[in-house]
Amino acid sequence: MLALFQTIDIALNLYTWILIASAIFSWLYAFNVINSSNRFVASIGTFLFNVTEPVLRPLRRILPDLGGIDISPIIVLLIIFFIRQLMWNSIVPLFL
Repeated sequence: MLALFQTIDIALNLYTWILIASAIFSWLYAFNVINSSNRFVASIGTFLFNVTEPVLRPLRRILPDLGGIDISPIIVLLIIFFIRQLMWNSIVPLFL
């Protein structure tokens, strides 16, 4: 059972890094630091968008408009942190 929780933890950790990469990529794209016509850059952007958008879109509908500031990745990161802490401090000890 511990292996299952460790796998979930690794997946949540990986998704955390993907969210951070997506936010950084969006900033670089918005400020025209990266070349958006490059196929490799475009494929990375498409991958990050396709992986993060299904989670971020429902939150964006709920959150109020803050004038161009998107805090939905921060909310998702807080939710992931909460799930990881809940899992390791409350659920895993029940199985040990």
